[in-house]
Amino acid sequence: MAALDGARVVLGVTGGIAAYKAVEVSRRLVDAGAHVIPVLTEGAEHFVGRTTFDALASEKVQTSLWDEQSPIPHTLLGQSADLIVVAPATARLLSDYRTGRSADLLTTTLIATAAPVLLAPAMHTEMWEHPAVQENLDVLASRGVHIVPAEPGRLAGGDIGFGRLAAPRTIVAHAERVLAGGDLLDRHVVVTAGGTSEPIDAVRVISNRSTGKQGYALAEAAWARGANVTLISTVDREAPVGVTVVPVETAADMQRAVMAVDDADVIIMAAAVADFRPKDPAAVKIKKDGDAVPEIELEKTHDFLVDLGNNKPTGQVLVGFAAETDNLIDNAKGKLARKKLDLIVANDVSAPDVGFAHDTNQVTILISDGSQIEVPLNSKRVIADAIFDAVVRVQTTLP
Repeated sequence: MAALDGARVVLGVTGGIAAYKAVEVSRRLVDAGAHVIPVLTEGAEHFVGRTTFDALASEKVQTSLWDEQSPIPHTLLGQSADLIVVAPATARLLSDYRTGRSADLLTTTLIATAAPVLLAPAMHTEMWEHPAVQENLDVLASRGVHIVPAEPGRLAGGDIGFGRLAAPRTIVAHAERVLAGGDLLDRHVVVTAGGTSEPIDAVRVISNRSTGKQGYALAEAAWARGANVTLISTVDREAPVGVTVVPVETAADMQRAVMAVDDADVIIMAAAVADFRPKDPAAVKIKKDGDAVPEIELEKTHDFLVDLGNNKPTGQVLVGFAAETDNLIDNAKGKLARKKLDLIVANDVSAPDVGFAHDTNQVTILISDGSQIEVPLNSKRVIADAIFDAVVRVQTTLP
């Protein structure tokens, strides 16, 4: 989460039962590289202790306009913040912030800042649905305040309904999106992920070692940078925040899903699509018959990336992947030209800690103008952002 790395984030916590989840929000922000300054209201201290935040955040908790080291803590907090996150944001906080009522250190800091603000409301369903609360949310959003909508789920007292605080991973993902700069804002990015499975019979398949980790990292990075993201995936993984997942299994399934998208600004074919499949898969399980071994006749799958290249609309960026074990650059250059791609991401999957199943990758990005970018071994999320840096660069040169 590059946008959060080094960012100064004021984490406001108000007095709701969901305040305990703010501890996880703090931890995730710190893990993403943010410098977290917790500000707790008097009500928040009824639900969570200062000691927990003192231990997990980057600075000690601040609670009051009067007992802190600085005579003007709200001004210093507001001026030094890159982002203010309030989780949970109670109905009272929403009302105070909307009307400009400086009731405590947190609301005073909100009023005293020019930094972006992200609110994650949480309250009981009847409160969430009250017209005054919804009006306050609408007014704040119209002023440029970012809102992480409350979710349905189990509430305090055992009720089920809307008003539940968004998951900490969702709040932190929104925080990154706010800070990322939006260089893919409102672009439709399509990413494929995972390895396709081609049936041999009713229970067996031919597949490959792809786990989809790089594709999911790409989808996560694209959404953080403002894109609307469609992830066409063969793997059962938790969907990145904000991303629409289309599940598929075979190469033909993936082809149909990709070709059904007619408004993509960027297509990234990160999936390991099978080159071959059994020609006549059996409808039932093939049984053992003594020492006999069944013969499986293979046929080529259709390389629909060639179709995408031949029919690429004006302004679209098309990205391929080349997972190789030898002649990395030559093989990638051949695919780049043959498939009429704008860029191709080449990686040597025989190298240590690179490619399938690893959390890390090392790639060379080859661009159709003849340039190339070496990205050293790093997390797949860092690799994803490097790929999108190249995509944005290519976009600026397209008609």
